[in-house]
Amino acid sequence: MDKNKQGIESLQAGKYEDAIKFFSEAIEENPKDPVAYINFGNVLTAVGENDRAINFYQKAIELDEKASAAYYCLGNLYFNLNQFSEAAGQFEKAIKYGLQTNDVYYMLGMCFINLENIRLAIPYLQRSVELNEDDVEARFQYGLALAKCEIYDEATKQFEKVVASDPNHADAYYNLGVAYLGIYDKPNQALDYFTKALEIQPDHMLAGYGLKMIEKMKDPH
Repeated sequence: MDKNKQGIESLQAGKYEDAIKFFSEAIEENPKDPVAYINFGNVLTAVGENDRAINFYQKAIELDEKASAAYYCLGNLYFNLNQFSEAAGQFEKAIKYGLQTNDVYYMLGMCFINLENIRLAIPYLQRSVELNEDDVEARFQYGLALAKCEIYDEATKQFEKVVASDPNHADAYYNLGVAYLGIYDKPNQALDYFTKALEIQPDHMLAGYGLKMIEKMKDPH
């Protein structure tokens, strides 16, 4: 069996020492193959050796500057370190060099969310959803970004699709409640959504607050 494949199986099984052995052998056998360096970087990331992992990803990029997987892995590493500008740069390069997965667009969108550039996040989150319509979390984040930019009708559509796919998504029900209360002035529908959010997650403080607001509106005394 291919050493890289054996290493990946070991990594997935949490057998990090075995994975390192296989990837080391793969590098020795073919020192100019960027894939083994990327895989080795993934093991180091998994065990928290981030600085060493960065070196291996960068070595892969030296060998092949179009190694989109190396940029993607680097982006994830920087994202997990809360270095969102650096992460965004790596995800952009991954896309530039041909990576067209819903994950890379989602992660790039989330970089811009964390950098508080919501408008810039929207097209990437939208593309993520287009590439995988079943990705509920990407769709929810897309809806949130739309709502924050006051694109309410489209945001509401996205939240409705979220709850259709995942009937236990308390946050999507809460956001639908906010839309129907604050934007569409339909407190009865908002009440249903807040109630649903609380049924799913009884400690959902914001939904509880929304419910109290409606109760006060109905009985101002």
